[in-house]
Amino acid sequence: MVLDKLLANLSVEVRPFAICHVGQGWRLHLPPPPVPLLHFVLEGQGAISGARGEPLEVGPSSLLVVPVGVRHALQSSGPVEHERRITEAPAGSAVCSLDAGSRSPAGLVVACGLVNVRYGPILDLFEHLKDILAADLSGVPLVSAAFNGILTEQAGLAPGSAAMTKALMNQCLVHFFRQLGSSGSLPWLDALDDPRLGRALDCMLEDPSARHTVASLADAASMSRSAFAERFVAAFGRPPMVLLHHVRMQQAALLLRQNDRLSLDDVASRCGYSSRSHFSAAFREHHGISPTEFRAATD
Repeated sequence: MVLDKLLANLSVEVRPFAICHVGQGWRLHLPPPPVPLLHFVLEGQGAISGARGEPLEVGPSSLLVVPVGVRHALQSSGPVEHERRITEAPAGSAVCSLDAGSRSPAGLVVACGLVNVRYGPILDLFEHLKDILAADLSGVPLVSAAFNGILTEQAGLAPGSAAMTKALMNQCLVHFFRQLGSSGSLPWLDALDDPRLGRALDCMLEDPSARHTVASLADAASMSRSAFAERFVAAFGRPPMVLLHHVRMQQAALLLRQNDRLSLDDVASRCGYSSRSHFSAAFREHHGISPTEFRAATD
């Protein structure tokens, strides 16, 4: 049931991938990503290491998600003798290659790309992720085929390639979420599996401008106020009203990006603010710039 609910509300944005070739005896250091970074192992054996914890062993069809801001490195199997550091992510609209060492003999080959995966248009499923997530999908041949399809679509840039890429990525993510299951590594999954919390979250997403309170959201969840607040923090990592504020600020950013005909008063009203000045102050505190500056930067 949780996957059905997730898929019905899944929004995916995929940036162009890079193919990382890590030769035998090499380690490739990658910069901290500004949004979650997805790695899919196309060939070879090796490991990925983050800022903390032991390296995770990876092999063909391993799918990994690196949290925002986490420095990490890919390495081929065996002792590491050489290293290469990438300080900036490659730019451009097509698949590119990053090499560390020789491609012969073959080492580790990984497809790396930035992804935004949201529940609805607003809530990032990998937000507040602290550790690298990993799943072995070698038992699901469809995932490897889907990734090859993604790379082909991005390399060719044929009409409809963006839509096709999203559809293929959805398939990969379904299998990824299935593999994670109820492991607790991604609290959103467990939270969405609780229909009571799901109802409260849907209330926020469907009408961010409503005068929600902890009590009204608890009523929607058919729970006592105290039990709801405790369970909500355990599932989402923050109190209900803090998440509601985040939802409103993300909704505001979405409206400013997509609809330049809306006045700031209209945007404020649709996000639950009766005062434009209060809205502007809240937006600046959350995003670091004013709504006007944000809209100008996205034009």
